[in-house]
Amino acid sequence: MKQPIVAVLLAGVLLPLWLATPAAARPMTESDLATFDRLAAPAASPDGKWVAWQLTSTDLAANKRSTGLYLLDSSRKDAQPVALADSLGHNETSPAFSPDGKHLYFLSNQSGSDQVWRIALPRAGPGGAPEQVTSAATGLSGFRLSPDGQQLAVWADIAEGCTLEGCADSKAKLPGSGREYDRLFVRHWDTWREPGKYSRVYVYALGADGKVSGPARAISGSIEGDAPTKPFGGGEEISWLADSSALAFTIRPSDGNEPRSTNTDIVLKPIDANAPATNVTQANQASDSLPAASPDGKWLAWAAMARPGYEADRMVVQLRDLQTGQTMALTGEWDRSAGSIAWAADSLSIYVTAQDTLEHPVFRIAVPTGKVTRLTERGNVNNVIPLANGGLIYTINSIAAPDDLVLMDKAGQTRRLTDVNAARFADLDPVAYEKFSFKGANGDLVYGQIVKPQASKAKLPVALVVHGGPQGSFNNSWSFRWNPAVIASQGYAAVSIDFHGSTGYGQAFTDSINKDWGGKPLEDLKLGMAALPGIDAQADTTNACALGGSYGGYMMNWIAGQWPDGFKCLVTHAGVFDLRAMAFETEELWFDEWDHGGAWWQRQDAEKWNPVNYVTNWKTPTLVIHGEKDFRIPYSQSLAAFTALQRQGIESKLLIFPDENHWVLKAQNSVQWHRNVFDWLARHLKTVGK
Repeated sequence: MKQPIVAVLLAGVLLPLWLATPAAARPMTESDLATFDRLAAPAASPDGKWVAWQLTSTDLAANKRSTGLYLLDSSRKDAQPVALADSLGHNETSPAFSPDGKHLYFLSNQSGSDQVWRIALPRAGPGGAPEQVTSAATGLSGFRLSPDGQQLAVWADIAEGCTLEGCADSKAKLPGSGREYDRLFVRHWDTWREPGKYSRVYVYALGADGKVSGPARAISGSIEGDAPTKPFGGGEEISWLADSSALAFTIRPSDGNEPRSTNTDIVLKPIDANAPATNVTQANQASDSLPAASPDGKWLAWAAMARPGYEADRMVVQLRDLQTGQTMALTGEWDRSAGSIAWAADSLSIYVTAQDTLEHPVFRIAVPTGKVTRLTERGNVNNVIPLANGGLIYTINSIAAPDDLVLMDKAGQTRRLTDVNAARFADLDPVAYEKFSFKGANGDLVYGQIVKPQASKAKLPVALVVHGGPQGSFNNSWSFRWNPAVIASQGYAAVSIDFHGSTGYGQAFTDSINKDWGGKPLEDLKLGMAALPGIDAQADTTNACALGGSYGGYMMNWIAGQWPDGFKCLVTHAGVFDLRAMAFETEELWFDEWDHGGAWWQRQDAEKWNPVNYVTNWKTPTLVIHGEKDFRIPYSQSLAAFTALQRQGIESKLLIFPDENHWVLKAQNSVQWHRNVFDWLARHLKTVGK
């Protein structure tokens, strides 16, 4: 019988840090990481009995992923998940229950493009055949059912002069393939912008048969811009009012200011076509997002930043009285940043998630007092679904494993609902996880994490993994890109340090990296590595490599010039090499200008933290990686770094992905990325602790 070798307590649920049969177990590989199943987008029926979710599986040989839906009876402790429908090579995503609990709606590409479908849910489980609800001329990005079940909000990318029903005849296209622009924001993330094409919100009326009745009505069209926002906005930016009379949504206005502005707004638009839209956050020129209307119809909540141009400001939950229009800051005195908002069924509290010292718990915020109660301890909680009986369903992951579903009753007792990768982890060697802290720059307390092979007793080479952002944190969370467990499984002590500028420690700590990219963060990394042998005697800091992406990649280039004897090798992924070029080439100028003090010509000591100025100090063997579709940090930054290495005769290698952006997302590319990184580490580190 297989027994847990080591376990971690997450939100009251004992989750194995892998179940393993010692005689047959093996280290986790890059292929394992690329092919773990991925649970996402959970939904619960109105009575809380049924829980649905999407599950993505990977065919590594075919380099394809497919997504299907699963259903579970949460009222039965012995219930097993049931596949909702045979997708037959299609993808089904984004499940949502009808308000009467009789149907499950979802997106499917069975018809050739993503449309809304539904399936009946008889008492014993799913029944009948799926039926198509919408037949828009273009694929839909998402949908939201109204509380009365009679309307369907959808959103999709729609070009100027087009609707969900199609496009009118356009003027003859000019010859040539050139794109023409007369203002900035010509590209974003990994896509060239098409002028006049935005994500737009529409509403369909639903007939008695549950299908759309008549053409869709434009909701967000009165304001030019993306609703939801791009590239990552979705259903969390759309909310129906309780009486189904109006929609609240987040929009990023397209006013020519996009490259320098973080402004997003909450717009309240009645479904009545003759009723005007109201921009309820017009006075705030910083970010406003995550609208959520209360079930009792009294409140509209959202999260807002205060400082325009700063993407990592604190997200404070706001409350607007829908009758009087008065607004208050519900979490103004709480020094944490809300990452999601969900109303309790009784409208007396709000559930939010927020980073907090290497964890990402769920908190309950009383309305309207703002009293904060932490509900979970360890792990990365997301997708919080309040239930009518006062309980919660949510996803949780950690360094131990990817997302699974947990049910918390109103008394705070928890029960695990899924274990989607149990069979996979049963064959893998376990890893050990430990938090640590030390005195960093300015004597401030700085935190870090160590992940290492559980069975190893010998000295371990150190892989220092530096997070991006820079306003971010690896947290006690699972990642399919930068994963400390798979690094540790190769025989290393995978170490991360939340240097000054990291999130989850209060806004002042996050702000402290401003205009100081190469200062306190580098000092924290040095002090953390110096403290590490006293924290964990297995960690051999004399036998170490460092690796990082984005800002972490910048730090690799900075370390190469400022700490050239610190590591035996470096891995820089999508790293900034020349701050001057970055200031003119990135598409979201606000990020670069806020962190460094304005446009390039406005900065004091503009060259102070620029890695390119110290290339003659470089001598550390370096692996350089980038994606050609990366518009955040253009791949030319890595070409320049590789040139600097090669021209100086420093051992180096360049890996370029023509089909990846700032991240590496495709399964086979992920395997290639990891094999290059692991080969590079193994070449330069003497591994003795496997």
